Amino acid sequence: MTSVLAEAKNSVLIALGIFAAAFGIKGFLLSSHFIDGGVTGISMLLAATTGVSLAVFLPIINLPFVALGYRHVGARFAAKSAIAMLGLALVLYLVQFPDVTSDKLLTAVFGGLFIGAGIGLTIRGGAVLDGTEIAALLVSRHSSMVGLGDVVLLSNIVIFLAAAFFLGIESALYSILTYVAASKALDFLIHGFEEYTAITIVSQRAAEIKEAITRELNSGVTVFRGEGGAGSKGDSDVGSILLCVVTRLEIGAVKALTKQIDSEAFITTHSLNDVDGGLIRRPYLH
Repeated sequence: MTSVLAEAKNSVLIALGIFAAAFGIKGFLLSSHFIDGGVTGISMLLAATTGVSLAVFLPIINLPFVALGYRHVGARFAAKSAIAMLGLALVLYLVQFPDVTSDKLLTAVFGGLFIGAGIGLTIRGGAVLDGTEIAALLVSRHSSMVGLGDVVLLSNIVIFLAAAFFLGIESALYSILTYVAASKALDFLIHGFEEYTAITIVSQRAAEIKEAITRELNSGVTVFRGEGGAGSKGDSDVGSILLCVVTRLEIGAVKALTKQIDSEAFITTHSLNDVDGGLIRRPYLH
C-alpha cells in the first residue's frame, strides 16, 4: 500500500512538472523566441529556425538520452522519463496556453521559473524532462577531469552561442536569463526551503559540547573518534570529533555554545546539497 501511494504521489509530481514546464515554454518563451538550456533549448532553437513544431523535436532529440538512462541508470527511471518527455510534447501540442505578457524581462524570468519548477517537480517524481542531465552524469563518471556542472555549462555555452547566431544577440541574452531563472527554481524545488550546514567541532571537551548542543538546540550530534595532527599544540589526542547538521540560522548558536565551553575549539562549516533522515527538523528552538 505504501509503494502504491508513493507511486501515485510521484505520478502527480510528474504531471504537475509537465504542465508547469509547458506553461513556461508556451505561455512565455515561444512568442518571444527565447530558449532554455539543454535538450529543451536545442529543440526550441530547431523549432524556431525550421518552423517544425517543438512537440516533434523534444521526444526525438531526447530519445538517445533515454536509451543511455536505460542502460546506465535503470529501466524504471528510463520508462518514467520517456513518459514524462512524451507527456510534455503532447501537452505542448494539444493544450492552448495564453500568451501571458509581451514584456521581455518578465517573459525571460517567469518563463524560466516555470520551466525550472517543472523540471524540479519531475525530478522529485523520479524522472527527468531533459536528457542533458543524463549525458552530463555519464560524462562526469568516466572523466576525472570534467565534472557534471562543467558538462552542463559547456553544452549551454554552445547552445546560447548558436542562439545568438540564429535568433540574435538580444534573444540569446534573454535566453541566458531564462536559463538562470530556471536553474534557481530547480535548485529551490530540489533542495527545499531550508539550507543546511554541516558543522565539525574538534575539542578536548567534546562530551560537554555535545550535551550542550543536544540540550539547548535539540539537535542531533554524531561523534567520531579522532587523533590530533601537527596543530598549534603539536601532536595530541583530541578524543572525540563532533558533527552536527543545522540550518543557517543556527550556525551562530552552535558556535557560541561551543566557544562558551572551549574557547580554543576548532570549528569548520560547509554547505550541504541535500539532507535526509536523522534529527534535522526540530519541533522547537530555544
